[in-house]
Amino acid sequence: ANAGTGARGLADARASCAAVAAELDCAPEQVLPFSTGVIMEPLPVDSIVTTLPACRAALAEAGWLAAARAIMTTDTVPKGASRRTEIDGVPVTVTGIAKGAGMIAPNMATLLGFVATDAPIDRVVLDALVVEVAGASFNRITIDGDTSTNDSFVLLATHRAPLSPIERRDDPRLPAVKAAISAVAVEIAQAIVRDGEGATKFISIVVEGGRNVDECDRIARAIAHSPLVKTAFFASDPNLGRIVCAIGNAGIDDLDPSRVSFWLDEVAVVAEGGRAASYREEDGKRVMVKPEITVRVALGRGQAQAMVWTCDLSHQYVSINADYRS
Repeated sequence: ANAGTGARGLADARASCAAVAAELDCAPEQVLPFSTGVIMEPLPVDSIVTTLPACRAALAEAGWLAAARAIMTTDTVPKGASRRTEIDGVPVTVTGIAKGAGMIAPNMATLLGFVATDAPIDRVVLDALVVEVAGASFNRITIDGDTSTNDSFVLLATHRAPLSPIERRDDPRLPAVKAAISAVAVEIAQAIVRDGEGATKFISIVVEGGRNVDECDRIARAIAHSPLVKTAFFASDPNLGRIVCAIGNAGIDDLDPSRVSFWLDEVAVVAEGGRAASYREEDGKRVMVKPEITVRVALGRGQAQAMVWTCDLSHQYVSINADYRS
């Protein structure tokens, strides 16, 4: 990961960037280093430098999939997505790749994401857009609630599309590109959850009816990060009191339990603080065996809402991380 490596780590990163710059005939300041892996382990600079000529020779416009494979660690599949839209009749493309399968929790953690468009978007607009897009995609996911030292999300605009620059956030052409960028980011963020270490289920957690987004987010993450909730999903066990417990553990001190309701897909489990009269365990079991499940929580105290995507916690997660350095 080249994290926790002190002065040597900084020197190694700079040496790697300088070698890439020499190979590509650009300034070292134009090269950005990204790394994930074992913390406190230095970069294999010699190996990196040795392979650069071959890497340059392999560069191709169609090289996205190869790049997505190259950055995999405990990932089992490469992750990428692409969208195409039109601005004033001119085709515009957005393509992105990412890696990550464990230690995924905001702010992002062991996740590298790269999204590029040929739309001519000004850097000032990109700076605002990248924060907004990340907040609705990569920072909406969690695998295990663990945050690591290394993460990055980069949004690039190559300006190759024959259009005048988009220099303001109120430019009427921006929404179409933004929608495509957001769609790509969400797709690859969700792909990270689907490929979470040992994951067998994709779980959407929606919390609504809060006084503000922050409290909705805190409750959604309390559910998503609970090992007991996650193992119940893995076992397809409708032990749904664990979700009730997680809601209470979120630290919303003035939350009124008598106003709280929640659903598992379309099945009402809790209604206004108690077990829903219509709920039957077999209904919960029918949902829990599905590969994709939505938990919807209503707080009954406002209009705000938040969503988090997560997965279950399996035996395989323990095995992968126990054997990580073996």
